[in-house]
Amino acid sequence: METVWKIREWTAEEQATAEQLAADLDISLLAGRILAGRGIRTAVEARAYIHPTLDSLHDPFLMRDMTAAVNRLEQALDRHERIMVYGDYDVDGTTAVALMYSFLRTQTDNLIYYIPDRYREGYGISTVGIDTAKREGCTLVIALDCGIKAVDKIAYANTLGVDFIICDHHTPGEEIPKAVAVLNMKRSDCPYPYKELSGCGVGFKLVQAYAQRKGIDKQEVYRLLPLLAMSIASDIVPVTGENRVLAFYGLRALNAYPSVGLKAIMQVAGIEGKPVTISDLVYKIGPRINAAGRIKSGAEAVRLLITEDEDEAKQFALDINTYNQDRRDYDSQTTDEALEQLHADPHNEEKHTTVVYSPEWHKGVVGIAASRLTETYYRPTIVLTAGENGIISGSARSVSDFDIYTAIDSCRDLLTNFGGHKFAAGLSMRLSDLEEFKRRFEAYVAAHITPGQQVPTLEVEAEVELSDMNWKLYKILQCLEPFGPDNERPLFLCRGLINNRNTRAVSDGKHLHLDLTDRIVAMDGIAFGEGDKAQHLQNGKSVDVCFYLEENSFRGRSTLQMNAQDIKVD
Repeated sequence: METVWKIREWTAEEQATAEQLAADLDISLLAGRILAGRGIRTAVEARAYIHPTLDSLHDPFLMRDMTAAVNRLEQALDRHERIMVYGDYDVDGTTAVALMYSFLRTQTDNLIYYIPDRYREGYGISTVGIDTAKREGCTLVIALDCGIKAVDKIAYANTLGVDFIICDHHTPGEEIPKAVAVLNMKRSDCPYPYKELSGCGVGFKLVQAYAQRKGIDKQEVYRLLPLLAMSIASDIVPVTGENRVLAFYGLRALNAYPSVGLKAIMQVAGIEGKPVTISDLVYKIGPRINAAGRIKSGAEAVRLLITEDEDEAKQFALDINTYNQDRRDYDSQTTDEALEQLHADPHNEEKHTTVVYSPEWHKGVVGIAASRLTETYYRPTIVLTAGENGIISGSARSVSDFDIYTAIDSCRDLLTNFGGHKFAAGLSMRLSDLEEFKRRFEAYVAAHITPGQQVPTLEVEAEVELSDMNWKLYKILQCLEPFGPDNERPLFLCRGLINNRNTRAVSDGKHLHLDLTDRIVAMDGIAFGEGDKAQHLQNGKSVDVCFYLEENSFRGRSTLQMNAQDIKVD
C-alpha cells in the first residue's frame, strides 16, 4: 500500500511567528517553522522548551485523591503495616512497581511486590492477587498501571480489610472503584492540568507528593527518573508537557548513573558505553523488559530493575535476553499463521478490520502480531487466542487517528473484560460470541473510519533543499528531543534527487546506501528495505525522499546523513 505524504501547511500567523523566531534567535526560517510548529511563540518560550526544568513539574497535590493517598501511605509507614506494590506485567507496569518499591524500601522493610500472571490472572487487579495480599498480611496495596475499572475486585478487597491506592492512567469507566484513593488524571473530576502521564508517571506523582509532605530531598525522588523515562518511551504516551520534562531528565540520569539492573540490560542490548536515546528505550531495552512478562513473568523484570547485586543483575539480564529471543520466534510464527488465515479468507480485501483467532497462539505475543498485521493491511486489528473456560482474549491495535477503544466499547455487551486507550487495547470474550463480535466490530469501524484513516500517512514537516540540512539546524533539532508521540522527529521531503556517485544496494540487496545530490549539494544516507530502487538511481533517474536528518559517526568523523523513511520514484 502506497504511503501518502501529508506536507504541513502553514497559516499566515504561524509563518509570521516563524519569521519572528528566526530573527530573534538568529536561526533559519526552517528552524523557526519547526519551533512554531510545536506551539512556541516567543524567544523566551523557545529557550524554556530547549532547556526544560524539573521546577516546571506540576504540584502532585493537584491530582484528585492525592491527599487521601498520601495520608494512607503515611499511616501505613508510621504503623509499620505490610505494603504490597502491585503492577501490570508490561514495561509501564513493571517500571512503575520498580520505581515505587525502590522508593518505599528506603522508608520500610515491611514490603513486597506482586505482578499478576499474564495467563492465569490476566490484566489488572486479580482475585488471586488480592488473596495473596491478605495471606501475606498486607493491609495496603498500591496498584500501578491498572485498577481504574476494578470496581468488583476493590469491593472484594474491602471485605477482607485490604486497602487499595490506585495509580492508573487508562480511561475510567462509568463507576470509579471505592478504593482509599484513585489517582487518575483522566477522571472527569480530576483538575490535574496534564492528562497524559504513564501509569509509572502517576506512581511517580504519589512518590513526589509523599516526599514533599515528609521533606525528603528531591534528589531521592529524581534518581528514579530513568525508570519513568522507560515507561514513557515504551507505553507510547505523548512526549509533551510534563512527560517531555520527565523523559528528558530520565534519559540524562540513565546516561549519567544507570542502576545496576539497567546497566546489565544495556550490556546485553549492546548499547553500554553509548549515549542511550529514546529510540534505544523503545526498540532495545523496552522489548527485553516486556519479554519477561510475555514469556515467563513480569516479576522477572522487576527483579532485574530493583537488584543492587551486579552478579545477580547480569544473570537476570541474560535470562531476559533469552526470553526476548523466544518472544521473537513466537511473534514470527504467530504473524505468519495470521497472514495465512487472512489470505484464505475470500472477503478479506473488502473488510475494514482484521480480527483473527487461534487457540494455539502464545498469549504473550498477540499484541506484537496485531502491530505487524496493521503494517500489512493498515486497518484496526485484533489478534485473539484461547484462555480458560471458553474465554478467549487478545490485543487490539489501531491505525492513524482512529479510536479503537471506542469501537471495542460499542461491543461491550459481548465482552467479559476490556481496557486500554485510543491506539491500543486488550479484551476478552466468550468463544461463542466471536463471530457476532467480528460482525459488529466490522460494522462499527466501516461506519466511522474515514478514507484518510485507511491509508498509511507520513506527516512531513517541510519540503526542503539539501542545502538546508546543516549542522546548525541539526543542533536545534537535538534541542527538541526527546521525540515521541505529539513531539515527532521532524520529517523532511526533498524532491528530484539523483545518484551522485555511490548509491548501491547493500545487505544482500535488501537495503539501500544513498549517495544523492540535487546537482548542487550531495548527501549520504540509508534507506532500509529500499534496495530494489538501486537500479533506478544507477540508471540516472530521480527520486523524491522523505527522511530524518541524523548524525553518522564513523572512525572518529561525524557527518550528517539522511535516514530515509519513504522513497518515491519519478
